[in-house]
Amino acid sequence: MRRELGVRAVLVAVALAAAISGGLAWATPGSGTSSNPIGRATFEGPFKVIRDGADGWKVKLESKTGLDVATQVITFQPGGQSGWHSHPGPVLISVVAGTMTFYEANDPDCAPIVRVAGEGYVDTGGHAHIARNETSEPAMNVVTYLVPPAAPLRKDEPAPGNCPF
Repeated sequence: MRRELGVRAVLVAVALAAAISGGLAWATPGSGTSSNPIGRATFEGPFKVIRDGADGWKVKLESKTGLDVATQVITFQPGGQSGWHSHPGPVLISVVAGTMTFYEANDPDCAPIVRVAGEGYVDTGGHAHIARNETSEPAMNVVTYLVPPAAPLRKDEPAPGNCPF
């Protein structure tokens, strides 16, 4: 009986080690970046905000259960990249210096989406994507995440088969 338990424990440990190492092999960690978290706060729900401007500008934000808003500054060195990842909610990215290129895993052509300083990029969340600095100058983003309360801001994802890198 004791030997059988020992064999089972070894088999479980081997299976666990294989699962962990297999997961690490599929992850695509970033490189050449640094992050500076600014803050995170929980906004209790439910709430609904609708603003209509006289000039046709309109925005709507609604949450049935509340949300967390987190902000950080991410600097990308030349050649730096975020690694393939996803977010549980939308992310607003303001490119404040340099040039950034974004790729979406759900785009069959994996077409580059280029944004320069002063432009923004909206990631709707829920799918894999990557941010890359493909220039010879540093780039900086101010990133605002809208996520469920206490949720992680990102999840590492495997590289999709439709992108060459």
